[in-house]
Amino acid sequence: MMEKKTIEAYLNLPYTIEVIRGETGGYFAKVLELPGCMTQADDFAELAEMIHDAMTAWIETALADGDTIPLPRQIEDYSGKFIVRLPKSLHRDLTLLAKEEGVSLNAFVSHTLAQAAARKRQTRHNQRLAA
Repeated sequence: MMEKKTIEAYLNLPYTIEVIRGETGGYFAKVLELPGCMTQADDFAELAEMIHDAMTAWIETALADGDTIPLPRQIEDYSGKFIVRLPKSLHRDLTLLAKEEGVSLNAFVSHTLAQAAARKRQTRHNQRLAA
């Protein structure tokens, strides 16, 4: 069992903060490990203070309610490797596309997945704003 931490101790932990720049200006930030901990600001300079305030309020509320506060994700928890099974035809297509780009299959797939993940995050963000 983890020892009880202070708000300041939690705030000093390396939480993952995702920042998305809006299409029409402004910034949105959320703490991935703290569900619902988010904020927005008109400019990037004020975003740091805003997310700090949001985290403080989130942690204060969780402590007052006796809730467990998730710890930050550790990069060491991820090896950077995983195995994907896919149809031979897709393997061929990806290999050919990578060759056209002049990069390795690994680099091509990594880049393509990063783009897809960024689009997914942006779509979720846009849906939240529309709600």
